[in-house]
Amino acid sequence: MGTKRLDKFLSETANVTRKEAKVLLSKGKVFVNGELCKNGDSKVSETDEILLDGKKLGAIEEFLYLMLHKQAGVVSATEDKKDKTVLDVVREQEGEFHIGKRELFPVGRLDKDTEGLLLLTDDGELAHRLLSPKRHVDKIYYAKVSGIVPEDAVERFANGISVGKEYEAMPAKLEILNISLQENTSEVQITLREGKFHQVKRMCHEIGCEVTYLKRLSMGSLQLDNNLPIGKCRKLTEEEIQKLKEDIR
Repeated sequence: MGTKRLDKFLSETANVTRKEAKVLLSKGKVFVNGELCKNGDSKVSETDEILLDGKKLGAIEEFLYLMLHKQAGVVSATEDKKDKTVLDVVREQEGEFHIGKRELFPVGRLDKDTEGLLLLTDDGELAHRLLSPKRHVDKIYYAKVSGIVPEDAVERFANGISVGKEYEAMPAKLEILNISLQENTSEVQITLREGKFHQVKRMCHEIGCEVTYLKRLSMGSLQLDNNLPIGKCRKLTEEEIQKLKEDIR
């Protein structure tokens, strides 16, 4: 992290305001490398041992990357007056990874009733590149639909299906996983390179099917961790972060 002012370090790692950090310092709550320190202007680095009330504070990462297994009923927003947001879900688990004053946000969005992979970060540049259609970052979804997928659907998706009169979707890959004539349902996997409003649902509607369940499985090289319970999140591994950065080069 290089060097950083001690009061700023406390603010970012102890989830306190800069003013509160100065109070903690003045009360003798902070030790740096075993020495009492009351000066918020002091410079600290990742090699320093910093204790607050006897508890060691971790080093600050430049950016935070979290994988969330989003549940239905939660909105992909940082705040909402009516519904629970994905950021609310993350903050419920803040003890597992320190958020502090970071301004996390979801990379793209999943509909309120959609489950699956959602990346949250404070790395704006990475998020912008991942969402840019020019980068061709694939997003893969699993869907259950009512209706039988017609024979020409795979070709229509591959050619870029028209979504009403509004726009023509970019070419997408449709894989038919299962068809139940008895239940009049189908299971499909859809790979997109864009993410317009209700796109999967609207594309399926154009082929005479209605989505009853939707789950995002992957975004670029980042795949939903099958061991991550629904409604839970975890930090990305260094390998996952590096592969994501390779996706957008």
